[in-house]
Amino acid sequence: MNLPTTDSPLLWGDKRFHTWNTEMRGVFDEKVFKVMLDAGFTCPNRDGTIARGGCTFCSARGSGDFAGKRRDDLVTQFNDIRDKQHLKWPQAKYIGYFQAYTNTYAPVEELREYYEVILEQPGVVGLSIATRPDCLPDDVIEYLAELNERTYLWVEMGLQTVHDSTSELINRAHDTQCFIDAVEKLRKRNIRVCAHIIYGLPQETHEMMLETGRAVSKMDVQGIKIHLLHLMKGTPMVRQYEAGLLRFLEQDEYIKLIVDTLEMLPPEMIVHRLTGDAPRKLLIGPMWSMKKWEVLNGIDAELKSRDSWQGKYWRNA
Repeated sequence: MNLPTTDSPLLWGDKRFHTWNTEMRGVFDEKVFKVMLDAGFTCPNRDGTIARGGCTFCSARGSGDFAGKRRDDLVTQFNDIRDKQHLKWPQAKYIGYFQAYTNTYAPVEELREYYEVILEQPGVVGLSIATRPDCLPDDVIEYLAELNERTYLWVEMGLQTVHDSTSELINRAHDTQCFIDAVEKLRKRNIRVCAHIIYGLPQETHEMMLETGRAVSKMDVQGIKIHLLHLMKGTPMVRQYEAGLLRFLEQDEYIKLIVDTLEMLPPEMIVHRLTGDAPRKLLIGPMWSMKKWEVLNGIDAELKSRDSWQGKYWRNA
């Protein structure tokens, strides 16, 4: 039987989970938002270094569909995305988010040029760098450790699943141990790690998805992003869908999976994201994912109806 870690709900503001927004206001005492950037990288499983075609779920923009335009320089991208987000949050600070493709897949000298120019922009308080666990050589780790000493830094790494059979099916081209090893290297230098996982991957059962969430809850990572699988036009996964390997999750099913996972996560782990969206013109399904706030409100309602919260059962996960 799962036993609660406390007798009363843990709250972060008005939420029953440790939100990114709450954490940022605690650290910086004001609103902070990420400015999504495309620095022109590729990935080793796209260019033939270890594989070709990329992850089967990944769009042509390398999961950076809402990032700045690749043809623009980084400062232009930064200003454009920042100004659009200021329409929603007029007063805020910024974290430069290197989002598209694999953002440590280049020589250190090149990485330094990209990261430093964003750190120089007014109002920037830190960086968030999305990458793969197989693209963190020692010299890159050393530079990241240097950055970590002088700015607020996150390294966001795609795990997606702990099931190597699924990883092979979606062409991740690395296994779970590779991710675990990369986390260990980063944490030795006190670098914050955010693990990305996806619910709804081909042929994964409800329990398989929860096994991934449970595994992350026990890792030395400081943040998590849980993505709903979006099937987008032009991705290799369309062929897997047509072959019957993929079933779209239902909205209520996904909400319950998220709450089951939150209950297993340690209370100190920061939840960067619980769902997401895809460009409407590219999305094949699930179409309910376009109602992002309905999904988030559903998660809040499920937590309240269960009288539950993040970490309620994490010691027993």
